[in-house]
Amino acid sequence: MKRFIIIVISFFSFVSISNATEFLGLPIPGGANILQRDEGRLEFETDMNHNQCVDYYRQFLSKARDIKIREWKEATYIEDDGKLPWHSITISRDNYKRTRVIIIKDNWTWIMGTLILRYIGVFVVLIVLYIFMSIAGTIASRLFKDKK
Repeated sequence: MKRFIIIVISFFSFVSISNATEFLGLPIPGGANILQRDEGRLEFETDMNHNQCVDYYRQFLSKARDIKIREWKEATYIEDDGKLPWHSITISRDNYKRTRVIIIKDNWTWIMGTLILRYIGVFVVLIVLYIFMSIAGTIASRLFKDKK
């Protein structure tokens, strides 16, 4: 009987340990209700209000580098621009009873999309500069013609 009780207690303790206490190195607050979990995304609700949840992650990430925190009307967006395994934490403001948090894994689609967008952006800026410099050159050449 004692062995049975020990086995049951150890089983439940292992289940609680393996139950999501962290995701991609980020802690999950106690009492969180996990809504969706897969390899690249974790979505959960917590009893903390929005400000408590933001302070929770702000305190955890206080020593991390390359972290940007953006306050939006509907959510707070915490983004990692460094080499951490996660890309963003979105803490919503719209649900008043429970706060919804979404953690997204860093992936190559995001990285390559950002690089391609920047690459195209450089050439768009160069083309616009070329057009305006050509117009300015044409105007200047007409204004300052040699009178021979």
